[in-house]
Amino acid sequence: MSEWLIANGNTLRASAFIGLLILLAISEYYKPKRPLTRSKWQRWSNNLAVVFINNLVLKLFVPFVAIDAAIFVEQQQWGLLSLTSLNSAVIIVTSVMLLDAAIYFQHKIFHQIPMLWRLHRMHHSDLDIDVTTAIRFHPIEIILSMFIKVAVIIAFGVPVVAVVLFELLLNLTAMFNHSNIRLPDKIDRFIRTILVTPDMHRIHHSTDSHETNHNFGFCLPWWDRLFGSYQAQPKLGHQKMEIGLPYFRDSKECKIQHMLTQPFRNK
Repeated sequence: MSEWLIANGNTLRASAFIGLLILLAISEYYKPKRPLTRSKWQRWSNNLAVVFINNLVLKLFVPFVAIDAAIFVEQQQWGLLSLTSLNSAVIIVTSVMLLDAAIYFQHKIFHQIPMLWRLHRMHHSDLDIDVTTAIRFHPIEIILSMFIKVAVIIAFGVPVVAVVLFELLLNLTAMFNHSNIRLPDKIDRFIRTILVTPDMHRIHHSTDSHETNHNFGFCLPWWDRLFGSYQAQPKLGHQKMEIGLPYFRDSKECKIQHMLTQPFRNK
């Protein structure tokens, strides 16, 4: 299983990404939650371009990524989980939850430390929120996030299978909860007991700074409830709430050359 995942992990992630992107894009077209306020073509072309830049940056500047760290710790039998007598299935589930908790706390830290917020605010400066917002992250933030994941993998001895499953799960759930799809309230309430839903995460993209500092989860919704950062609904409702930041509101900020320079510009 591990060997197959190592050999086919990239193909699996790429196929799942393209498949879910198409499915959510169709759903957004036929059953949108909110009308878009900016050119979809401009936003999509530039947001998708960020994916290629980030993948290129990782290949050029980060020679030791999450999967490499997992292979290394398995070979060396490093990490806290290797000291336990838990069976492999429990270790995999525990590892996925640990990685998701790490992403939750990383997300909170990127909001709280000004220098890191300057990087992360590129994600929040999207003037609409849909499936492509999930991939709109500054390359420097992607590098820092990878270092954090590698550190967690080494510290806990996260197995290869768990890393591949987590990266696949994180990618797909982030696309889902950033999507502009309309879910019936009953279905939304049910899903958000196990996964972050679009209505839950949309609040985090409000221009209201209080709401922006809630609902940090990307995959599992439990960390927000457990650590007091959960908000059920936006104050103004999903139709009237404003998406983005109070600044960087010019449409040119959707262009990739402006997105990449946002961390180095003042409000």
